[in-house]
Amino acid sequence: MNLSGLLKIALKALQINKMRAFLTMLGIIIGVASVIAMLAIGEGSKESIKSQISSMGSNMLTIRPGAGMQGGVRMDVSSMQTLTIKDLESIQKNGTLVENTSPVVNGNGHAIKGSKNWPTSIYGVAPNYLKVRVLTVQDGTMFTDEDVKASAKVAVIGKTIVENLFSAGENPIGATIRFNKIPFKVIGVLSEKGENTFGQDQDDVILAPYTAVQKRVLAITYLQSIATSSKSEDKAPEAVEEVSKILRENHKLVNTDDDFNVFSQQELISMFSSTSEMMTLLLVAIAGISLLIGGIGIMNIMYVSVKERTREIGLRMAVGGTGRDILMQFLTEAIIISITGGIIGVTLGLFSTVFIAKVLNWPTSVTLFSILLSFAVCAITGIFFGWYPARKAATLDPINALRYE
Repeated sequence: MNLSGLLKIALKALQINKMRAFLTMLGIIIGVASVIAMLAIGEGSKESIKSQISSMGSNMLTIRPGAGMQGGVRMDVSSMQTLTIKDLESIQKNGTLVENTSPVVNGNGHAIKGSKNWPTSIYGVAPNYLKVRVLTVQDGTMFTDEDVKASAKVAVIGKTIVENLFSAGENPIGATIRFNKIPFKVIGVLSEKGENTFGQDQDDVILAPYTAVQKRVLAITYLQSIATSSKSEDKAPEAVEEVSKILRENHKLVNTDDDFNVFSQQELISMFSSTSEMMTLLLVAIAGISLLIGGIGIMNIMYVSVKERTREIGLRMAVGGTGRDILMQFLTEAIIISITGGIIGVTLGLFSTVFIAKVLNWPTSVTLFSILLSFAVCAITGIFFGWYPARKAATLDPINALRYE
């Protein structure tokens, strides 16, 4: 029997029991919709993380002191003083793959303006920190290298600081705010950046010359970190190696562990993408249980169908039908149920994805791969779980089948 004949017989058989066919494919529908939605959430999360980390400076390298030993006791990273201005100057002088290097020191405290105060952080940096972090000044100006040399008490503030220390419509440029009792004159306001991947408000920040923050706020002489950028994203791994080599020579490290760490944004993207992929696989595996249950449902219903139509099978065999014809007939029915359930499931999954994005405001992204994967799984499920009842029908004895009550 040709394919057209098989399809006609299968569709006619399914039309006779429409409700039973629908209930049979319900597990497939739920499973496919769940897989589509879970993959869309996973892909959307991965793209969102990549986009947000890149917005912080896709070429950025962060150099931090590493945990070290002192008197046999491992010290906390925050207490290490292994990064100095000499390291910064060495990187600026000898680094051929990096540009726009800036020292970073920071402290937490309260910013105060008149009767208003706000808990926040102050970052001591150099002017080219803006290029490293892809920041721009919306109003006013950034402080200069001369301000850094003079340890000038000037600051550029984020939108969150403006909203919490200044009244609506009040111009912050030229005003004086106090951070931990140290006065800073506001000379610029940063453009809005929003929250980053870690939920941190990037507008809740005060930038000031690092020399002023070192001397007047923190009373330290070392650097807490160094921010720099590779000349291109492709050069980031080589830039990490180059910076590490410069610091090892500076710190005279031979056959010993580094007392610093160098991270690139690409490493962060890779790390978070791997975590996101693992979570997606876990969710898809859970959703796949519905497909398994749907497949078992198809096998049970097809088995019942074979029992109900035993005399029909015997009659077909008696008029010349072969076991292969019977096998293909029932297998075609199972595949049609599975594929139809897959089509409805994909449609439901796409609607679910739109609902999740609009109502829950979660990042989602449907890929062609997820749709093709769902159809492939549906076809395999139909063949795998439809084979046993179809095979049982094909091996029936024609005489016994005709006598079946």
